[in-house]
Parts: sequence; structure tokens; C-alpha cells
Amino acid sequence: PLWCSNVDDLMNEADAVTDTIPAFIAPPGGHLTDEMVEAYRRFGVIALRDFVSRESCRNLQQRASELVAEFDPAEVRSVFSTTRQTQLDDDYFIESGDKIRFFLEDDAFDDRGELRQSKENSLNKMGHAMHDLDPVFDAFSRTPELAASARSIGFEDPVILQSMYIFKPPRIGGEVVCHQDSTYLYTEPESCVGFWFALEDATLENGCMQFIPGGHKAPLKKRNYRKPDGLLITETLDDSPWHEERRVPVEAEAGTLVIFNGRAPHLSAANRSSKSRHAYTLHVIDRTCHYPANNWLQRSDELPLRGFE
Repeated sequence: PLWCSNVDDLMNEADAVTDTIPAFIAPPGGHLTDEMVEAYRRFGVIALRDFVSRESCRNLQQRASELVAEFDPAEVRSVFSTTRQTQLDDDYFIESGDKIRFFLEDDAFDDRGELRQSKENSLNKMGHAMHDLDPVFDAFSRTPELAASARSIGFEDPVILQSMYIFKPPRIGGEVVCHQDSTYLYTEPESCVGFWFALEDATLENGCMQFIPGGHKAPLKKRNYRKPDGLLITETLDDSPWHEERRVPVEAEAGTLVIFNGRAPHLSAANRSSKSRHAYTLHVIDRTCHYPANNWLQRSDELPLRGFE
């Protein structure tokens, strides 16, 4: 893959990165141009406007609403929080790699243990195998255009590892601290890439994603994995601070696809606005790379990984 290059050379290139994120109109058929590929290599992230239609976004939102309607938060109260890391000893989360499960916001409950607002506006995310278990999500996730984009950035044998529907609900949408996705979806060599779709307009007001341009050329800072007893831990590999003063917001209209390297440092602020920020993310790895058995996300043999076909 294109991101597997000499680290010293990449760090030298990083010095020339400016404080912007390149954005383009989605290319025909999803085939990235040389300019787009070079921008992805240099910045670690690119945005492709109008990659999918707003109608497709609305259809996925409607299907998500139907799945949420079947979820009873009284039965499972699993909270996902990047600030408190509550999911690290949560079996409901750890065993979700081949299931569709629901995770609530840290601030979803009041002092009496009741939801502060509607169920639909209390969820942090849904994950992690909608793309394999639900036909509507499957159709959205597997298109010739996405396959072409994955090939354009160097994948030899891409497979979709996980899917996440991010709700970022109004008023209580949680902060996502700066991190690299390869921390959690690690391969040898590293091959994780995020394909993030804005299903609603993402703005600074409702907590759009923010990236540190060129930050993917620095080392992987942490590695999350399962201990022999099954408990998840996060090991620090490099304790140098993030250059968060260089972060750049990626405001994205519905239908935009953001492609980002698994080492690209990114974050998002809390959503205290009255507007939600729905998004859908696929994480793709290369089957030619080794996927360690101690990664948190594992699957049963009954649901093997598939590509874009």
C-alpha cells in the first residue's frame, strides 16, 4: 500500500504540509486522479464532495431509524466514550465485531437513570457489522465507486473490517479525543483506511471531524489489544503530544466522502447544538496484511471478511 514508505522520508515531507485539507468533486466512477492520490499521500486525508447522493444518505438514515426503533435501551445500557474509555471492559462492545449493537452517549442519562432526550437522540453509535448483516447497509457499503477508490490508493485485496453509524446527537453528542484508527484496527504492515460519509451536513457547530494534516507520517502513538484474559488495554508506543494547534476542521455537506489514513490523527468536538451530525464510516484493511488475533475486533468463522463485491 502507498502509506508503507520510509519513515524518515515521510517525516521530511510532513514539514511541508500546510494547514488545509484538500477537497475535490467526486471523480467519475470513483477512480481517484493522480492529483487526488498525491494529496491523500501528502495530507493523509482528502474530501470528495457529492460522492453519494443526498437521497442515498436519507435512505441510510431511514434504515438506521428502523433498526434503532427495535432497540430497547432498558435492556442494554452500553455507553461509548473516548474520554472515559468505558468500553474497554464491556463485553457487549468487545463482542460486537460480527453483530449490530447500539452504544449510548456518556451524557444520555439523568440523575435518576432516565434518558435525557429521545432514544434516537441518545445514541453515540451503532456498530460494527451492518455492512454484512443488513441489506440496505450492504448496498450502500459495496459499490463499484468505493471499490475503485480503494484500489486507487493502493489496496491490493481490500476487505471491509467494520462499519459504524455515528449519531453525534444534538446537545449531548460526545467529544472524540485525538486518536489514530490504526491504534484499534492494527495490521502488519499497517493498512487501515477510513471511508467516512457525511449523511447530514457536518459543521463546526455540530462537531465536524478535525484532522492534523500530515500527521499520518508520524509514528503510531498507541496500540490497543486484548490481554490473554480478554481485557482490552491500550499501550503507549510514543508519548509525544499531538500538534493539535495544527488541527483543521473538515466541514462537509451531506454526500461527502472523507478518506483518511489509519495513522491520520483526528478528533471532533462535542455537539452542543440543536442539530445532529449523522455519519457512516467503513474501515477497510488489506487482506494481504496480517491481522493480529489480539486485536479487539474479531469475528466468528460464520461471518468471514468480504471486500466490495
